Amino acid sequence: MRTWRPRSISATATRNKPRIVTGAAIALAAGLLAFAAGDSGAPAPQASAAAAAALAAARPPAAARDAALPELSGRVVDEAELLSPEEEARLTAELAALERRTTDQLVIVTVRGLRGRSIEDFGRSLGNGWGIGQADKDNGVLLVVAPAERLTRIEVANGLEAILTDDRARSIVERDLVPNFREGRWHEGIEAGARAIIATLIAHEGTPRRGRP
Repeated sequence: MRTWRPRSISATATRNKPRIVTGAAIALAAGLLAFAAGDSGAPAPQASAAAAAALAAARPPAAARDAALPELSGRVVDEAELLSPEEEARLTAELAALERRTTDQLVIVTVRGLRGRSIEDFGRSLGNGWGIGQADKDNGVLLVVAPAERLTRIEVANGLEAILTDDRARSIVERDLVPNFREGRWHEGIEAGARAIIATLIAHEGTPRRGRP
């Protein structure tokens, strides 16, 4: 199980009073691992010296790993620089429109590397640290893309489990993410995957978001 502390999102994150909720994570890395060998589509990580040292460590201490997590700077956190400013702005507008319509919060994050973590641990740490979703609805989603490791993950909070199910999320990965990522079309895959998630949430906007009492 995952625990998230929901907070609101704006151009820069604004803190609400933390509230622990449970969440469910969907691990969807296998499809990307299948084309890791020989694929040169991913850009080389452009880390600072400190970040490169962290990446080189096999298992850095937990405190150091947490300190190296990207900051929640907005609805799109493009640390890996896979998106142009125009693409990032377009996605940000679409994610904001989703929240206005459904109250659901979807955040996209691309990372230069996983800092010696598994993607499961990395996604859980982002969920804990960022707390995506409304406190009374537990309705957050994270789309995590790690091009250097050829891994992706969709994290779904408790309130959306009945809507963004394992099967639906897996279909998004296999139909929208993997075919584009396999050809090095990173921004196309991110946009297609995000829009598929948005479409799924809007299609079920009448379904109650199951927050914890």
